[in-house]
Formats: sequence, structure tokens, C-alpha cells
Amino acid sequence: MEVLKNRILIDGTVNQNNILKVDNFLNHQIDVGLLNQIGLEFKKRFSDINVDKIITIESSGIAIATITAQYFDNIPVIFAKKTKSRNLDEALYHTKVYSSSKNQDYDLMISKRYLKKGDKVIIIDDFLAKGSSVMGLMNIIKEAQVELIGVGIVIEKSYEYASMKLKEQDIRVESLACIESLENKTIRFK
Repeated sequence: MEVLKNRILIDGTVNQNNILKVDNFLNHQIDVGLLNQIGLEFKKRFSDINVDKIITIESSGIAIATITAQYFDNIPVIFAKKTKSRNLDEALYHTKVYSSSKNQDYDLMISKRYLKKGDKVIIIDDFLAKGSSVMGLMNIIKEAQVELIGVGIVIEKSYEYASMKLKEQDIRVESLACIESLENKTIRFK
């Protein structure tokens, strides 16, 4: 998706830890116009399948998934929560994942009320690096006996090989921008 790649090159920065920062348009401050184009692109890429629900993770994936859902006839968006609160259902699907950007483990929880056996879902998220978040959601999806029909990623770090590992499991992955390298703080696309 050329408009996204151009935006990454113009406004993205690589910090001293080789982390790509796109917080000024994607995951802190949000460019709604760009997100609309991203949502439309996901609809185009998954137009050959029926989707009942979109699954994502709080917090960065929520805006992307919500805008994308509009192009799928406003299907529900379910986001996995990372912290338990008093108003969260007791009956939960639960898994632990490791965040390399935060350098910590955290919980993912989805109420059992929102995933029904046989639902067809896609996962939408902002980044795919090592893949632990997607793998965690896949654990929940498997336990819920829900059908995963694809994973949509805004920015993939292809040098981390998570996409390749997912495709080896016959999981369809649609990444809108694939980063090949961030060496020397230079963004290079695949």
C-alpha cells in the first residue's frame, strides 16, 4: 500500500532500540483519513471471504479494527483486554503473551459471550514482529472453536519471520507494508 509506505518514510522514525515509531499517525495520534484507506484496503484484500467478526488487541488495534469493520458491513469488533477489571465477565478465554516492544508478559482476555463456535474471524492489528500477540489470539480462537480465516497487519517486520511462521501453518496473512530492515535507522521495505 503505497500511501502507507510513503507515510512511514515521511513521518516514521527509528529509535535507538531499532523500534519503528509511527505514533504520530497510527498508534498514539491517529490519522483518520489514512485509517479509512487502510480499512478499505483490508476489505479489498479479504473481499473473497465471509467474515463474522474482527478480533484485535487493546489498545493500538482498536481504531484500525473499528474503521475496518465499517467496510465489512459494520461487523462486531472484539478486542482482547490486557487487564482484568470488575466489569469483565468471569467466563473468559485467557492466554499469556510476551511483548518484545514492552519487554514483558501480559494477559489477553476475551469474554466467552462474544465468540461463538463456528464464527469466522479475521485478526487485525497494527504491527507483526515476532508474532506473540497473534499467536495468543490464535490460542483463544482455537479454544473458542472459532474459524480464523486471515490476519491483517498494517506494518509487518518481515525480518522477524512471524509472517512466514503463520503461513507455514496455512494462515492467510495480508500485510499492508512489509519492513525488510531498520538497520542504521533506515527504513527499507520488502
